[in-house]
Amino acid sequence: MEFRPENVGGLFASHVGKGHTAFTDLSKPETPRNVTFEEFDASCNAVARGLVSAGLGVGDRVAIMSGNRREFLESIFGAMRAGCVAVPINIKLADDTIQFLLNDADVRLAFVDRENEGRYPADQLRVNYDDQSYEDFLDRGGFEPVAPEQDTVAAQPYTAGSTGRPKGVLLTHAGIAWVSRAAVGMRKMDSSVRTLVAAPMYHKNALQAIKQSLTCGGCMTILRQFEARRYIEAIGQYECTLLTGVPTMFALLLRERDLLEETDLSSVTRIGFGSAPGSDALYDRLQESFPNATVENVYGVTEGGPIMFGPHPRRLERPRNSIGCVMEGAEVELVGGVDGDQGVLHVRSPGVMLGYHNLPLETDAALNDGWFDSGDVLRRDSEGFFYFVGRSDDMFVCAGENIYPGEVETLLERNGNVLQAVVVPVDDELKGKLPHAFVVRRPDSGISEEEIKKFALENGPAYAHPRRVHIVSELPLTGAGKIDRSRLKTRAENEKTR
Repeated sequence: MEFRPENVGGLFASHVGKGHTAFTDLSKPETPRNVTFEEFDASCNAVARGLVSAGLGVGDRVAIMSGNRREFLESIFGAMRAGCVAVPINIKLADDTIQFLLNDADVRLAFVDRENEGRYPADQLRVNYDDQSYEDFLDRGGFEPVAPEQDTVAAQPYTAGSTGRPKGVLLTHAGIAWVSRAAVGMRKMDSSVRTLVAAPMYHKNALQAIKQSLTCGGCMTILRQFEARRYIEAIGQYECTLLTGVPTMFALLLRERDLLEETDLSSVTRIGFGSAPGSDALYDRLQESFPNATVENVYGVTEGGPIMFGPHPRRLERPRNSIGCVMEGAEVELVGGVDGDQGVLHVRSPGVMLGYHNLPLETDAALNDGWFDSGDVLRRDSEGFFYFVGRSDDMFVCAGENIYPGEVETLLERNGNVLQAVVVPVDDELKGKLPHAFVVRRPDSGISEEEIKKFALENGPAYAHPRRVHIVSELPLTGAGKIDRSRLKTRAENEKTR
């Protein structure tokens, strides 16, 4: 009998009929919306029926341009049920970039909220969550999800585009389902998990957390966006067990000392942050504030599905700053290093993308016989734990020496007074590039630029020490929640002669 993958629009089908809450939508805090799996299932069917009635079908692109909310999820999972390809749009991008994404994907219909309605062409088919058009679009009733083939595309998220235009990543029903179920299995997640989602739903961090929660039958609390005090209040009010995000988000959260101290945070058992390593100071302060939680650095790339690492197969304790061990069913190789234990990560798994949308040359460069070249440099220790070193294209040369910013950042963050550090290259006529650092200090620290430089010289190679340290209160983020290195590099270049 021919194997056919499941339609991931129904990842949570086994939980329908149990009467459990799938999520609480706090996008409008004054009117929380509790949504059961049965209600969510019916709404996804209504979206799918509405798309079919509008003439859309297998392969047609459907964009979602909105902040976090219930309807965002209904649109994504409903679109996939209808065989359409869900295209979540980063609404923090500039208007011309958003127009590029819409044109590149050849979007047939867009779901929008009031704030983003004007960014989608008025003469094209759109449905607004905040007026009657969304309710009119929904077609209530049963729906049999489209049965996908092995290579049927389910979603087309776009990469951040830090080097040129964003690229559409083609992820299949089979791949998304495999990653979601593998992640739930290796982390032993069940219906007791209560996930807090505040990262933007167009980003892999939030999307993966959502898919895992739905797959295991857990309950989510959804915030429209991250606000530190509202986030802390939600933890206490909804007794959240799982927090995910980026290091900067948690650094902002830790500033709210008064609220942290008066809120019951004992429900939190796991904190996972990605997109960048965390400092020892960040780990320590999170552990102090959330004493019942395991704090872990997680790693993923959109093209990889996105995750490929998890717990140790023998359940050994994960070392601090490790991204874990290779998950069962995935293969990895470290290429181009002095040995097989450090190099550029290549990965092959059922979750790896089919390719980039309309970019055959870029696809050929990134994929070879199913192996994806991540461009990230990793190292592996003797127990099989992996560590993020840096981006291969972030590496720069200073006086003939290769410098990976991630290694210098990790060095600086070993100083207990440093909460976060980012290192960028600055042009120099004599040495080619010089490292400059942007540092966020612990709130109670007065460590100076010279003291940080001295620490780097005493604890690392002299050539890698930052020639200038900029003390900042916070680090700028891109729309995807990552550190905006290009902005910091521009600032460093502008200030190098001052």
